[in-house]
Amino acid sequence: MSEVRIRRSPRYLRFMGVGAVIGVIAALILTIAFPAAAEFSSGQVFGFLGLFLVVIGGALGAVVALLIDRASTRRAKPAVVERIDPATDIGEGTPGQPDVSDPRA
Repeated sequence: MSEVRIRRSPRYLRFMGVGAVIGVIAALILTIAFPAAAEFSSGQVFGFLGLFLVVIGGALGAVVALLIDRASTRRAKPAVVERIDPATDIGEGTPGQPDVSDPRA
């Protein structure tokens, strides 16, 4: 028997993906909001802004996930667990596995 702490943790890749999508949306809004420059087309401006804002949005998403992860450690709940060795506990009716001693299995 040992004691562990159970907590929920965020999925970092999803937070970074949402940040990147927000970066693309921000690039689109900024491209439309400002007047076009004579040297660059709107597509080029969107591409450059998109590159930078996707990276920044992904990084901010990771920072938000880290902050949520830190906050979740405070709300972690202790639990007592028992380690089960599958090699020695096969005949004891381990959930999800058939009982080897049962002839019908």
